[in-house]
Amino acid sequence: MQKKSLIIILILFLVISLFSTADSKTNKKIGIIIFSEEVRYDEAKRGIVDQLKEGGFAEPNVKYTVSNAKGSKAKATEAAQKFAEANMDLVIAMGTSATIITSKVIKNTPIVFSTVYNPVESGIAKNLKSSGNNTTGVTTWFPLSRIIYFMKEFAPVKTLAVLYTPEEKNTVAQLIELQNNQTDAKIKVIPIIISTKEDLALMMPEAVRVADAIYLTGSSFIGNAVPFIVEEANRSKVITVTHLDDLVQKGALLGMGVDSYTSGRQAGKIAMKVLKGAKPSSIPIEAGKKVNSFFNMRSAKAGQFSIPPTFIKKVTKVIE
Repeated sequence: MQKKSLIIILILFLVISLFSTADSKTNKKIGIIIFSEEVRYDEAKRGIVDQLKEGGFAEPNVKYTVSNAKGSKAKATEAAQKFAEANMDLVIAMGTSATIITSKVIKNTPIVFSTVYNPVESGIAKNLKSSGNNTTGVTTWFPLSRIIYFMKEFAPVKTLAVLYTPEEKNTVAQLIELQNNQTDAKIKVIPIIISTKEDLALMMPEAVRVADAIYLTGSSFIGNAVPFIVEEANRSKVITVTHLDDLVQKGALLGMGVDSYTSGRQAGKIAMKVLKGAKPSSIPIEAGKKVNSFFNMRSAKAGQFSIPPTFIKKVTKVIE
């Protein structure tokens, strides 16, 4: 009799376990906030969703709601408020601005971020080991000194104009890091504020006059102005450089950066842990694992730049 009772208990335990496992992957609501229509955000989002679906978090059992703020902080705030009211099981934030806004609005629902340059400097997390709050994710940070030396292999750059937008904290962090590398890299960094079309029209002639190269930070405004910036720079044979792969796709001459899709897959694995019950603060923030180098051959031809043979051999991807 005791043996029979034990068997029944074991069967009930297995049934309950199976239902609990199934329930952890069903009836989930996931909100995704994308700050703007930059390609890197879409690529990272694709990586996250692909990883989640492979892990069993797929429609129709899981409902995904995507909101694109199209570069508007007001729209990002509105989206975060709607997700807070909808009692999402998880909110995914794409981009530094979107993550800052989302983390200020949503305090109880877990938040997993991607394509965030420096979550600590941006005030999103206390440190990389533990955010100390309801956020975790993947940072696209890597030492910008690598880009500087990559650029100097292409040409002996001595002055670097850095286009940044003070309202976007990630761009300020990039400027500061580049400034911190001035002495070792033997370059002079020249900060140039670009927040409006007027700034762009006024400052670009000065930038190409005083600098050997122009650095494009992760500002959404600068991202939208890449064609104009590159055209002005190419005309003066000034190098354009960035840490964002999609800006090289748009025309910047060269760059080095974290692969957006791969870092999205990383964030997707973190999201799976959260959906299975882990607290975001218990999951360390990861650095993007795959870093690529890029070179835009179209811009090289337009600017009539000489290409060192040893340099081109080190490029991961050439955009023809």
